[in-house]
Amino acid sequence: MAAGLDPRTPVLIGAGQLAHRVDRGAETLEPVDLMAEALRRAETDAGLSGVLARADSVRVVCQLSWRYGDPGVLVGERVGAAPRQTVYTVMGGNYVQSVVNLTAADIQAGRADIVLVTGAEAWRSRTSSRAAGSDLGWTRQPDGTTPTLTLGDDTPLSAPGEINRGVFMPVHVYPMLEIALRAKAGRSPEEHRHRAAALWSRFSEVAAANPHAWIQQAFTPEEIATPTPDNRMIGYPYTKRMNSNNMVEQGAGLIVCSVAAAESLGVARDRWLFPQSGADAHDHWFLSNRADLCSSPAIRLAGGRALELAGVGVDDLTYVDLYSCFPSAVQIAAAELGLDIERPLTVTGGMSFAGGPWNNYPMHAIATMARLLRDDPGTFGLCSANGGYTTKHALAIYSTTPPTAGFRHEDLQPAVDATPSRAAADDHTGAATVESYTVMHDRAGEPETGLFALLTPDGARCWGSTPDRPTMDELIATEAVGRPADIDAEGHVHLT
Repeated sequence: MAAGLDPRTPVLIGAGQLAHRVDRGAETLEPVDLMAEALRRAETDAGLSGVLARADSVRVVCQLSWRYGDPGVLVGERVGAAPRQTVYTVMGGNYVQSVVNLTAADIQAGRADIVLVTGAEAWRSRTSSRAAGSDLGWTRQPDGTTPTLTLGDDTPLSAPGEINRGVFMPVHVYPMLEIALRAKAGRSPEEHRHRAAALWSRFSEVAAANPHAWIQQAFTPEEIATPTPDNRMIGYPYTKRMNSNNMVEQGAGLIVCSVAAAESLGVARDRWLFPQSGADAHDHWFLSNRADLCSSPAIRLAGGRALELAGVGVDDLTYVDLYSCFPSAVQIAAAELGLDIERPLTVTGGMSFAGGPWNNYPMHAIATMARLLRDDPGTFGLCSANGGYTTKHALAIYSTTPPTAGFRHEDLQPAVDATPSRAAADDHTGAATVESYTVMHDRAGEPETGLFALLTPDGARCWGSTPDRPTMDELIATEAVGRPADIDAEGHVHLT
């Protein structure tokens, strides 16, 4: 046994990923086949053969491109495993890291020994199939097929008052968070536009050097921020290049086991990567109840605690990957963790460029982080994962250095629940103040609907919209945060 190491210490021994280029002629593969291939690559990465067949648990992150009742059992069949347990998550980009946190805790407690963690999307093929009305012939499991364990809270992420006023999709919400960040910082629209585009330009530079990235091209800030026919405005101030790119076929897989298993398998010591610590928490569940639209107490508290449990600070982190569905998500996380926005904040290139395979992006980040940390022994890396509208969060610290007190995990939910909140005023009419807004554009790049977050005179939050083109033009041309407004019974907002 490695000197001084508890044999139950969890260790990541293999990481695999692929970008399956159906856009360049590759044959379509269904998601479970992408997962199986990613795990085979993880086995190769570990320098082994036969380890997949010895897995006692297969844990799969929820995917959207095809619905399986229990994908873990299908993946097990494809890699020759007969796991005693299968796990499947509910929706949420946080669950990759949550599953890894759970896996590390289970291994340390003796509840599991060799675990396969995987996920994949074949969204491009699925979208094309739907448009053509064709049947892909992918695997269908019998009705009632379920995993051993379903992980996660599947409570709807949008409150009825938000849905009723047309605010219920990430493309609606994250632009509003961006404008709230802009207003808090006191920047002009042009100054903040350049700052966010410069951040995304740096992400694209990382993707350009990532062999697994879907878009391997570096873009200038102007190429990201300027609307063009192939970079249309979607939700002001975000162009297409500032949105997560889900039109990808990508899969990733991890092999996590105990130190005792790693030694019995003969895994070379330079393959070992240790999860040091992890933390999970969610912000106030509904946007309506958040104290503001530009912070995340859950990231601050969970991230800070994960660092404390690992015995490191932000200045000790050589590598960072922040969940990157939209620029506002990265900026909020960086601010809460105390990370300089100018430092590298992605190892993959992010979800606009490396690829945004729905919930499974963080697994690609962990797989990439594993390679970087192994090539730079003794350094530390942080991965964050986010589900919903900066709602659900999971973070972890990794290193080739063994954790001095074993893997440590903490649920910070009670502390987050105690942070300030707001009341919702779903039926408010009359005077209000603009807190944030966005303008949604149609596929031709023309303004279609203006959406508002508003504060009532007594500080509650409500939501509204406008179909009025002059108002939308004004929202785009000027800063409207702080403007007085009036909202009618239909939820239509009039700037006053």
